[in-house]
Amino acid sequence: MQEFVSFGSRVYVLLVLLLISARGMDILSTWVATPNLILEGNPIAKRLGWKWGIPINLALCFGLAYWPLPAIVISTTSVLVAARNFQSAWLMRSLGEHLYREWHVERVQQTSITLYLFCLFGQTVLTGVVGVAVLYFSDGERGTVLTAIGMGIVAYAVAVAFFTLIGILRLRRANLREVRLAQQNVTENALLAEKKAGMTELYPSDGLPASGK
Repeated sequence: MQEFVSFGSRVYVLLVLLLISARGMDILSTWVATPNLILEGNPIAKRLGWKWGIPINLALCFGLAYWPLPAIVISTTSVLVAARNFQSAWLMRSLGEHLYREWHVERVQQTSITLYLFCLFGQTVLTGVVGVAVLYFSDGERGTVLTAIGMGIVAYAVAVAFFTLIGILRLRRANLREVRLAQQNVTENALLAEKKAGMTELYPSDGLPASGK
């Protein structure tokens, strides 16, 4: 496969259609799962929103079609991400974005962090091994497509691990902030109670100082 293809060529048109289909499935699966992007794990996509995300993705499809290797890599990764989204999209939609997020956070908080990370790395490493195997057995000119697919599988595994870890770190920071805020509130309430108790001793309810009783 050529390193670059010319605009309007047969390969270019096929790559444009491939990218639009793959990115379209990723976007569709995301919309089914979280129409308000509350559960979107990619901070860049979440910040862009639907208004900017769709046209930017469309522009990338036409731009990346000039370069077959990254076009196939991104298409492979996008299809795998879409499949992963569709796996839990029905549950996210049935529970609702806010309720699903609360439910998911509770499950993560009640799970040992060691067990969670072990399962996460088990999932991503095994997926990555498949990609590495595809890369290993791809050779020659005809192996360019297989190389791109293998790279896409590895990229998917890395993306899942990366964005999941980002989510866990955010969750742990949020929990620490809540704990610190709760401790601060307890301290402030204790100081306020002590202050009120001291005022009561100085000025009892009958209006006379404690020493005059």
